[in-house]
Amino acid sequence: MAKKEKYLELAENVISMVGGKENVSFFTHCITRLRFNLKDQSLVKEEEIKNLENVVGVQWSGEQLQIIIGQEVDEAYKLICEKSGIQTQEAVNENLDEKKDHSLKEIGNAILSGLSGCLTPIIPILIVSAMFKTLIAVFGPNMLNVMPETSDLYVLFNFVGDAAFYFLPVAVGYTSAKKFGVNPVMGILMGAILIHPTFSGMAANGDSFTIFGIPCLVQNYTSSIFPAILSVWVMSYVEKFFNKHTPSVLKAVFAPFLTILVMLPLAFCILGPAGHFLGKYISEFFLWMGNSGGILKVLAIAIVAALWQYLVMSGMHWLLITTTMVVMAETGQESFVLAASCSAFTVGGMCFGAFLKQKDPGKKSMSLSYIVAQMIGGITEPGLYGIGLQYKKPLLGMMAGGFAGGLYAGIMNLTAYQIVPVGNFLSLLDFVGGSNMNFINGIIAAVIAFVVAAAVTYLIGFDENKATA
Repeated sequence: MAKKEKYLELAENVISMVGGKENVSFFTHCITRLRFNLKDQSLVKEEEIKNLENVVGVQWSGEQLQIIIGQEVDEAYKLICEKSGIQTQEAVNENLDEKKDHSLKEIGNAILSGLSGCLTPIIPILIVSAMFKTLIAVFGPNMLNVMPETSDLYVLFNFVGDAAFYFLPVAVGYTSAKKFGVNPVMGILMGAILIHPTFSGMAANGDSFTIFGIPCLVQNYTSSIFPAILSVWVMSYVEKFFNKHTPSVLKAVFAPFLTILVMLPLAFCILGPAGHFLGKYISEFFLWMGNSGGILKVLAIAIVAALWQYLVMSGMHWLLITTTMVVMAETGQESFVLAASCSAFTVGGMCFGAFLKQKDPGKKSMSLSYIVAQMIGGITEPGLYGIGLQYKKPLLGMMAGGFAGGLYAGIMNLTAYQIVPVGNFLSLLDFVGGSNMNFINGIIAAVIAFVVAAAVTYLIGFDENKATA
């Protein structure tokens, strides 16, 4: 009840401040932000929203208004829906139906929004997978050697850790269905069909196969992402068609049956191979970057680390995270994107540098809370918006820290063996599973990023009385 009361002012006022319920075409949330797509952006009262209690910041990402709340954003989201009567699934459907502008900018925003909506909800299972893999790496033969490979516990933790990636199409089928307005269990079924053992066995044996006489490219879609996302996206239109045109008395049985019947050739002959092709060649590019060595790789990692927080603000980081998932699922390791993950610690470092520079006790206290939010909670937005975008100059410290940490990671060929997609100290578990020195180098890269960001922020300085955000 305390959490509901905490966001009561926000829930009762934010909808009117974005132009009213009728101005909202799409409303959802990610890990830390409320996300609004609005019909008339001129109606938004940004300054009033910023002044609401528990609002960390406000920004536009493309055409989408984002209100930064923090890690309890789901509580705020539920309360807003309850108070406003907004039906989020209907809002998603309405947004998909009414979107007419097909400019490159709109297409790009739609792709990023789609990836975010499909992949953000699966973060918990990736964390669970990484934690079990970490237990194997630490207590298995490679480190402490107290858990033999033949033990039941080792075998159990191993297949539990692999399950999230093996059944990724099923999980993505569900989250994509939620995103695109499809019956969620139909999304689960579509993902399950793609990885059925019979079809995967055909791929392993190199067998040929046809769907209603149409030749299809037989592939193993386990651990894949794009085939399920593309299939469920197209299925959203197919399902909508049959739900609309099937007589009510027959709809419950025949609408889902006909939807899957139509989707079989589309998924296996067109969308699955297209998604497989997309994932394969994007992942091969990143593998090439990761394996290229030399100055090219080192500088690429350093630049990505320096710019990572800007990629997060724009949503572009989802393209990199998606590819990382594909690479990790195929090879079990990744040494390009995740090597730049030390960039999360640049926000904590920037805030620490600001803390040392500030004189006002209240502002110093806020800076400390931002550090805790990043280092413990894995939430970078409070520091990013409360320090970086407020005073501008500290952003240079953040970028310098990211570049320095990324440079060290590239030089030492830092390699990730799992994905822990959070921005706190647990992200260092990415580097457990190889040599002990690899894990140590991951810690060193994070420390360098933190210290350089703090030092540059402190040395450059800023006027704490001249906030510009």
